[in-house]
Amino acid sequence: MQFKHPEFLYFLFLLVIPILVHLFQLRKFKKELFTNVKFLKELAIQTRKSSKIKKYLLLATRLLLLTALIFAFAQPFFKAKDTKNATNEMYIILDNSFSMQAKGKKGELLKRAVQDLLEHTPENINFSLLTNSDNYYNTNIKSIQQDLQNIQYSATPFQIDNLLAKINARKSAFNKDIIVITDALGLKENQVKSFKKEDNVFFYLPEAEQENNVSVDSVFINQTLDNFYEIGVKVDAFGDKNRDVSVALYNKNKLVAKTLANFETNTTTLKFMIPKENFHGYVSVSDNGLDYDNTYYFSLSKPEKSNVISIGDEEKSKFLSRIYTSDEFNYINYTLNTLDYNSIDKQDAIVLNELNDIPQALQTTLKSFVEKGGNVVFIPSPESNTSNVNSFLAAFGSIQFRSLVNAEKMVTKINFSHPLYSSVFEKKVDNFQYPNTKTSFDVSSNASIILGNNDQSAFLSAFQNGVASVYVFSAPINKTNSNFQNSPLIVPTFYNMAQNAQKSGIKSFVIGKNQSTVVETLLSKDEIVSVKNSQNNAKGNFIPVQQILNNKVKLTFNDNPNTAGNYGVFNTTTLIDNLSFNYDRTESNLSNPNTNAADEFEEISDLETIFDTIQTDRTDSQIWKWFVLLTLLFLVIEILIQKLVK
Repeated sequence: MQFKHPEFLYFLFLLVIPILVHLFQLRKFKKELFTNVKFLKELAIQTRKSSKIKKYLLLATRLLLLTALIFAFAQPFFKAKDTKNATNEMYIILDNSFSMQAKGKKGELLKRAVQDLLEHTPENINFSLLTNSDNYYNTNIKSIQQDLQNIQYSATPFQIDNLLAKINARKSAFNKDIIVITDALGLKENQVKSFKKEDNVFFYLPEAEQENNVSVDSVFINQTLDNFYEIGVKVDAFGDKNRDVSVALYNKNKLVAKTLANFETNTTTLKFMIPKENFHGYVSVSDNGLDYDNTYYFSLSKPEKSNVISIGDEEKSKFLSRIYTSDEFNYINYTLNTLDYNSIDKQDAIVLNELNDIPQALQTTLKSFVEKGGNVVFIPSPESNTSNVNSFLAAFGSIQFRSLVNAEKMVTKINFSHPLYSSVFEKKVDNFQYPNTKTSFDVSSNASIILGNNDQSAFLSAFQNGVASVYVFSAPINKTNSNFQNSPLIVPTFYNMAQNAQKSGIKSFVIGKNQSTVVETLLSKDEIVSVKNSQNNAKGNFIPVQQILNNKVKLTFNDNPNTAGNYGVFNTTTLIDNLSFNYDRTESNLSNPNTNAADEFEEISDLETIFDTIQTDRTDSQIWKWFVLLTLLFLVIEILIQKLVK
């Protein structure tokens, strides 16, 4: 037992006072004998004995009363079990990502966790609360009650290392208690290494009751017909696959088509035919799993002819005229001497076909062209000046052309996942008529390889800047050097390289991926474009980062918007273009919570227990109140002795 104010114990010397008073009252009586007291003598002895007992009882009571009173003022207590962590700061990390929409025993995991916090967090505890989207520092449960009740799901996946970085950035002389509330979906072992050894970490891992979920993964143009687009809708199923799911296609909230998806495997692709008109809608599925991934928004513009020019020898460029036909393209070939530089900005794609040298003026113009969303295809010449080529390509990425190698190579590898071929092949093919090249350049690059040679070198690679691509061949593809022009790959490769996503592709962006797009509009210096929600929800409107590029504007979205949906790009009140935004689908699979990542930390079964344990173990047991009660008790006892004991 310890005392908060031990100096009051000096008052125990006051116990001498009742003892002295008691000794003073025990004075001796002088005996006087007189007659006729035979019967009174016995009564006097009995009374004297009772009086003596009463005095001793009163003395003991008063001593105990005074002692209890002094102890009460000294405030005795028993030291807490965990005193070294009594000054710890408390942090609560709450996962509000979309996977927390899953339903547990008492409802949605996030809503249940919020309710537990509201019910069981002591009002006298100060803490800091961090979620994927919001932070509340040095607060208490009463102050953020309304915010917790209105908490929304975040489009940002749960990244505990990012939240820990925020906690560790707040310098403090005290250790921390960190309570992590998450379903552990996407939790990785390397992320929890940011916890400090001196901090106390507790994991509360609510579990979903069922793992079944259906997600609309993506929408793409599967085939382009004369008057129709055939779009493919990729739908993923997690958990039980043996069920039919209704899939509906809407254009501007009007039902266009509906079908059933049956899953023999984890993924199925549905096909829909839509007219070649402006489309601004979504695909929707109905299931009992997560809600956030049931709708996929996308926009598709009425196709316009793509403008393509090739720069090079006319004879070597004839194969391009057979690909870029007049029904879909405006195609012209120029030589360097006849090139009209003013026409470059009007193009969607430019093919540099076996130029021996690229003039500096053209290099500068093409760099600006790519920044504005135009694609460039570079095909080297056997006589290309490698230093000139490297100077040109260095503006788009890290690449080095070295010497020309006179060795035959076979094009044997296809990157089926690259956007260039995403809608070309129904399945992966292992053997086909391999194109070959007789001579090619030795190239070192960090660009993504689209077509690869049998010696693991790149035949076709690409650099992307978010709005445009630069495609680089490592070998001339004229008929003298290669049979690539006779390969089935030639048409889809060059056709897709010339397509401008802003004109003919599906415009759908992932929230939080910091993507960009280019829209065509003329703005004055003081004008800006804004992005507005098609549902007339003012909260969804925002002004993107924008860069004026002559008759175009490059828009960068950063983390905007916060809500998935269909949006329009406006210059004041004039609609310029339609865009769509979707949530990242990384949390659709509920079957893989990585609870093992939290094994080295204490796991708790409920929040009430941890709050009670922390308070009990770190709070001193104050017993001075008991001494106050004892003081009152001895006071009552003294009064009773005075009245009842004769």
